[in-house]
Amino acid sequence: MVTIYDVARHAGVSAATVSRVLNGHTQVDPALAERVTSSVAELGYRRNAVARNLRRSRTTLWAVIISDVENPFFTAMVRGVEDIALAEGYSVVLCNSDENPEKESNYIAAALTEQMAGVIISPSSNRVDDVKLLLDAGCPVVVIDRELQGPRTDTVLVDNEHGAELATTHLVEQGYRRIACIGGPRWLSTATSRHDGYKRALATAGLPLDPALVRFADFRERGGYEAMASLLDDGAAPDALFAANNLMTVGALECLVQRQQAIPSDIAVVGFDSIPWADLIRPTLTTVAQPAYEVGRQAGQLLTRRLTKPDADVTRIVLPTELQVRASSIRQA
Repeated sequence: MVTIYDVARHAGVSAATVSRVLNGHTQVDPALAERVTSSVAELGYRRNAVARNLRRSRTTLWAVIISDVENPFFTAMVRGVEDIALAEGYSVVLCNSDENPEKESNYIAAALTEQMAGVIISPSSNRVDDVKLLLDAGCPVVVIDRELQGPRTDTVLVDNEHGAELATTHLVEQGYRRIACIGGPRWLSTATSRHDGYKRALATAGLPLDPALVRFADFRERGGYEAMASLLDDGAAPDALFAANNLMTVGALECLVQRQQAIPSDIAVVGFDSIPWADLIRPTLTTVAQPAYEVGRQAGQLLTRRLTKPDADVTRIVLPTELQVRASSIRQA
C-alpha cells in the first residue's frame, strides 16, 4: 500500500508538505503542490477512510520531538515528561530530529497520521508552518527549550540570558578580561539569549565586546572543537572562555587538551548545561546548570492541562538557571 512517505519521496518534499497539500492548506508553494498532486496520481495514493474513522479518537501517545538525543539535557528533560505522562495514563514516543528540520517535519507528519494525543517539541529551526499544522489539526502542542515566534503555544524555557550573564560576570570577577564566547546557531532563541547575556555582562563590567573573541557553532561537540581551534589559530588570545552549551564545551576542552593549554592557568572555562562528569574531571568544570528534568515535568503538566482544558489561556514558563562554580574558572594565585 502506498503511504504518505512514499508520496513525499517521489515528489522530493517532506511528509508534512504532502499532508498540507492533501488537507487543502493554501500556504504551499504552487510548484511543490503540483509535484505532490502529480505524485499522488502517479502512485495511486488513496487515504484510507476506514482507518481514519477508526482513529477519530486520539491515541494515548505523546510525541516528544527533541533536537539532539545525544545531549544529556534532552534525555533528562524527556524523563520529566515521561514521569508526568505515565502518571496521567499516557505513553511517550521519543523522536530525535537531530537538528534537522526535514526530519522534524516528518515526525510532525507522523504525529498527525498516528493521531498522537499531543506533541512536546524542541524546535530545530525557526520554521513555524509544521507546528501550525499540528495546531490547525487540533493537536495540543507544548514548545520547550527554544521559543518560536508566531504560533500561540504553551512554552517552557529557562532563563538563558541570565545564566550566560552569571557565567560571564563570574569570569570578570575572577579578574579575566579577554573572555571568549562560543555561541550556538544564531537563528535559535537559546543561542541568541545566551549571547545577549554574555554581551550584557561585558557591558556592565565596562569591557569592550571584541568580535575577535566570539565564534558561533552548531551546539555540537565538533563545532565547539573547531570554534576553539579558530580562536587559538587566529591569535585571539582569550584568557577565559564561556561555551554556550554542554557539547560545545566538551569539544572546546578536547581542543585545549590537544593544544596543551592548561585550565585555568592558561585559559579559564565555564560551560552551559549540566554535565554529568563535571565533578569527576580535573580540574572540575564550572557550569551553568539548567533544571532539565523540571523543564520536562512542567511541559508534561502543561500538555495534560491543554488536553483537559483545550481553551485554557496560553502559558509561558521560564525556569531559573544556576551557576555551579568549580575549579576550571577560579583564577590561581
